[in-house]
Amino acid sequence: MWDYLLVGAGLFNSVFAYLAKRQGKRCLVIEKRNHLGGNVYCEDHDGICVHKYGPHIFHTNNKEVWDFVNSLVAFNRFTLNTIANYKGKLFSLPFNMHTFYQMWGTHTPQEAASVLQGQCHIMRNRTPKNLEEQAISMVGTDIYETLIKGYTEKQWGRPCSELPPSIIKRIPVRYEFNNNYFNDLYQGIPEGGYNRLINALLQGIECRTGCDYFDDRGYFDGKAKMVVYSGAIDQFYDYEYGKLEYRSLRFEEVTMELSNYQGNAIVNYTSSDIPYTRIVEHKFFDVSNRKVFSLPRTVITREYPIAVNQSRNAEPYYPVNDYGNNLLYHKYKERALGETKYLFGGRLAEYKYYDMNFLPIKLGLNKPKQTLNQSVQNAVLQLTPLN
Repeated sequence: MWDYLLVGAGLFNSVFAYLAKRQGKRCLVIEKRNHLGGNVYCEDHDGICVHKYGPHIFHTNNKEVWDFVNSLVAFNRFTLNTIANYKGKLFSLPFNMHTFYQMWGTHTPQEAASVLQGQCHIMRNRTPKNLEEQAISMVGTDIYETLIKGYTEKQWGRPCSELPPSIIKRIPVRYEFNNNYFNDLYQGIPEGGYNRLINALLQGIECRTGCDYFDDRGYFDGKAKMVVYSGAIDQFYDYEYGKLEYRSLRFEEVTMELSNYQGNAIVNYTSSDIPYTRIVEHKFFDVSNRKVFSLPRTVITREYPIAVNQSRNAEPYYPVNDYGNNLLYHKYKERALGETKYLFGGRLAEYKYYDMNFLPIKLGLNKPKQTLNQSVQNAVLQLTPLN
């Protein structure tokens, strides 16, 4: 018998298992896919590390957390800066002085602020009730119409006026020439890809892939004292209260016989007439490996947003956190809070859209035999695709 059965081999359960093992607990990790790592899984394509389920960039302001992950595997110095393509015209993201110059030709923060304030005026003294109103209150109508509206409506499959304002709040707006997407002090990607981080976390822990918990739930439940579940919470309860909505992605991967396709890791396509939201060129994530840039080929991935029910194999990536879905989720949450054998954690089990950071949780375990910093001891790594 194991102390913990961990359902899902993504980063949430991988870090949980790592911390539990350090405390002398026996863990079994099962994963329905044929590989470990969940959505951060990478594949080697003739020397190019490909992020199979969309790009993931680790970022944090916590030095102890940064030191912790770097103690497992070295991280490179990749810094995310995204380009937006709107009908052939290029803009810098996130919104900063480069963007304002490209949009309006403004040269100073004062000029840019004047334009923004003039366009944001329509939301003065109003509390944004949806994403459209939130975006206009932050960046005005020009940027909203050019860089936000089409992209977001493709991503979520519904008008911005029907989406919650919280989705757009995390995007920075800067009156400086700074294309760094994140404000966090520490940022990077594991050298050689995320598989190395997963393998380090799960070293010495029994793992079984191609193993679906729901194929024989009674058998697996009987093999452990506690079950840590990181899958979709509505599936766990057999959709008793109804199905929660998720958005997914269809990936179109292409190998090209040229060394450089777009000159950047990520280019967003923000007009509604382009069916995909972005193109990812994977070699640009591997900044510490100069050999990859001399290769005469490159791998790109086009991302097409879809609803989970549009494809039999669609993975649930993005919870649709509108009022109705959140109300439904809280019914499942109340049920989960009463469980004594099951622990729930991660993006799908908590129906929450996480940025890439450390998610503090109470593990409910004994103190580790080896001293760990409390902020690391009570942390579980949680990464999700950027949108």
